Amino acid sequence: MKGPLFYSKILLFGEYGIIKDSKGLSIPYNFFKGALKSNDNLSDQASESNKSLNDFAKYLRNLEKEEQGLVAFDLEALEKDVAKGMYFDSSIPQGYGIGSSGALVAAIYDKYATDKITVLENLTREKLLKLKEIFGKMESFFHGKSSGLDPLNSYLSLPILINSKDNIESTSIPSQNKEGKGAVFLLDSGMTGETAPMVQIFMEKMKQEGFRNMIKTQFVKHTDACVEDFLNGNVKSLFGNLKQLSHVAFDHFKPMIPSKFHKLWRQGIETNDYYLKLCGSGGGGYILGFTQDFDRAKKALDGHKLEVVYHF
Repeated sequence: MKGPLFYSKILLFGEYGIIKDSKGLSIPYNFFKGALKSNDNLSDQASESNKSLNDFAKYLRNLEKEEQGLVAFDLEALEKDVAKGMYFDSSIPQGYGIGSSGALVAAIYDKYATDKITVLENLTREKLLKLKEIFGKMESFFHGKSSGLDPLNSYLSLPILINSKDNIESTSIPSQNKEGKGAVFLLDSGMTGETAPMVQIFMEKMKQEGFRNMIKTQFVKHTDACVEDFLNGNVKSLFGNLKQLSHVAFDHFKPMIPSKFHKLWRQGIETNDYYLKLCGSGGGGYILGFTQDFDRAKKALDGHKLEVVYHF
């Protein structure tokens, strides 16, 4: 048995801000992917995944009872498949902020939800919000609390524009210019990050009035502007806002930036060769980079692993 493929995602803009109703823009990233598979002879990694799916099935049984009417699964089929050695075969690195659990949640919903909303329907805002709610509840098994956006992105394989908590839509992004010098890229920090503790730090900081103000007047403002600029292809304005956003993150989100990257982060702002921002909750995993000249950024970041996500 082998199920359909589900891809990783990148939240280009909106990390932390979407908790406070900023705009956000999430895009599928097809470089990494995962699928449900079955095998009698499981490797250590597959066996670990199989155990996790067994616990997840129990969690979903409970979820069905607690949230009656929200979602129903063919749990007998799921439990039978898990007993037969089903696992999630994935190339998506875990703890890297690109949606490893999101792809798994999307795969399970796709295969076992009994009255599922499909990609082929007319995806009204109501349907998108319902899917997001279902996925949020499902993914909470992995993170403690989830917005449901990662699985939504993976399930639909479409860019998602978050206007506010209750207003999301699928969108299209300007087509890539493969000849362009500019790029959005991933910088590998070489360490994994944990979502829950990072979100905890953010929530603690939100108790301070000064921090709350900064989020509203600076962080959300520049995030929203970046989303608008990116969707409208305003590259010059985008890089002006990115510089501000990178600055705000450096000044106020230091615990989320691995300390060995503080210098590189500041160097980008000072030289304008590239600007770095958090990819997901931070603390490790990937860091997102934006540059108007990828060759220059590559030289400046020599010795680090970079993956281009999008060409300007």
